[in-house]
Amino acid sequence: MASWDPQQYERFAEERARPFRELVARIPTTSAVAVVDLGCGPGTMTATLAERWPDAAILGLDSSPSMIAAADEHRTGQVTFQLADAAQWRPQRGSLDVIVANASLQWVDDHETLLPLWAAALDDGGTLAFQVPVATFDPGLAGVAGRERWAPLLSGALGATGPRSASPVLDAAEYVRLLSAAGLTVDAWQTTYYHVLPGDDPVFEWFKGTGLRPYLDALSGSDLEEFTADVKNELRQLYPHEPFGTLLPFPRLFVVAHRA
Repeated sequence: MASWDPQQYERFAEERARPFRELVARIPTTSAVAVVDLGCGPGTMTATLAERWPDAAILGLDSSPSMIAAADEHRTGQVTFQLADAAQWRPQRGSLDVIVANASLQWVDDHETLLPLWAAALDDGGTLAFQVPVATFDPGLAGVAGRERWAPLLSGALGATGPRSASPVLDAAEYVRLLSAAGLTVDAWQTTYYHVLPGDDPVFEWFKGTGLRPYLDALSGSDLEEFTADVKNELRQLYPHEPFGTLLPFPRLFVVAHRA
C-alpha cells in the first residue's frame, strides 16, 4: 500500500477541490440519510457534504491510514471516517442515498464488477457520482519508471508485472452502458482543467502526494535521489515553466448515475 501524503496532497487543495464541488453540484438527490465518500483522502471535502445533506450520516472511506488519520480532524457527530479498501467494499442493497468517489476510482480495478454492486446499494432517489482522470492521461511517470534503469527496482511497486501504466478507467460510453444496465439514469461528461501551478517543479509536487507515491516508496538513498531527478527532468520537458507559471492540463471524466 502506498504511503499517501495528506500534507503534500493539500498543497493544491483548491485545484483538487474544484472537481469535487462541480461533481456534487450535479447530484440530483435532494434528501439523504446515508452518504458515503469513497476514497475520502484527508476528509476536507467530505466535511462539506454535511452542508449539502444536513440530515444525513456521512461516512468517509479510504484505504490509506495516513489519510484517515488526517481526516479524523474533521470528524463530528454527523461526519465519520473509516479505513476501508474500495475494491473490497460491499454495501447492503438499497442502504445508501449517495455514493461519491472523487479522484479515487483510478486506483481501483474491475469497474465492470464493482459499479453494478454499488448501484444496487442505492435506495430509490439515490445517486452514484464519481470523477476520475481520463484513461488517456499520462503525466510521464510510468514512462520513466519503465526505463531499463528503473524497471527492475520498481517491478513490485504496483504489481508483479511492473509499474502500472494502464488505467482501469473506462471510457464514458462504457460507463453509460454499464450503469444504465444497472437501472440508473446516467449523465456523463468530460472536462479538461488547465491548472496554472506556481513554484519550482510544481507538476512533480502535484503528483508527489498521489501518483508518484508507489514509486518513491519503493526506492531509497541514491536511487531515490536519481529517480527523483529523472522524473523532474521529464516533467519539466512535458510541462515547461512559463512567465505566468506552469500549465498542467488535467482531463477528467465525470459520471452521475441516478436511481429514479
